[in-house]
Parts: sequence; C-alpha cells; structure tokens
Amino acid sequence: MAKRTKKVGPAGRYKARYGVRSRNRIRNVEVVQRQKHICPSCGHQSVKRVDTSIWQCRKCGVKFAGGSYLPRTEIGQHVEKVIRGSKRRMLEEEFDEEEE
Repeated sequence: MAKRTKKVGPAGRYKARYGVRSRNRIRNVEVVQRQKHICPSCGHQSVKRVDTSIWQCRKCGVKFAGGSYLPRTEIGQHVEKVIRGSKRRMLEEEFDEEEE
C-alpha cells in the first residue's frame, strides 16, 4: 500500500477536512516543533519538546521554558539581547569607576 502523507506530513491525520491552507499551516508548525533543536546550555542538537512550552535537552538533561512551538521565540531572543546589553553596560561602568 502506498504512503498517503508524503505531501501533507503530520497533517495527514485530518484527511480532506479543514481545507488546504489550514492543514499546510499545521504541517509547517508541527514539522519545526518536532525536530531537534540546539541546547542553550551544552550546544548539542538534542532539545525536544516535553510539554507545552517545556523543552528538555536529551544530552545534558537541562529543562527550560520556551515558546509553545519553538524553544526560543523571537521576542525571547530580543529580551536576551537587551539583558546582555544592559549587563555589558553595567560592567563597562564598573570598569570605568575602577580606573579612576
């Protein structure tokens, strides 16, 4: 018997229901969600989704909260940049005070 879900992937479970666009959107989200992601702790590509917004590295065992479908969301990455920038500024200010 032929494989019936080559094009639609995980959205094949919906068969002909709900329309093509809806099934394509679900397919795109679920394919990205189910692949292995890079661990923020050890750097290996072994992070899998445990539950909604909960991700765990299979190598180092670190468990962390992230997005519902991706371990790192765009907003979360932006927040990390802002925090890194503020820490860098604080360190520069302390270094300048020590020099004086």
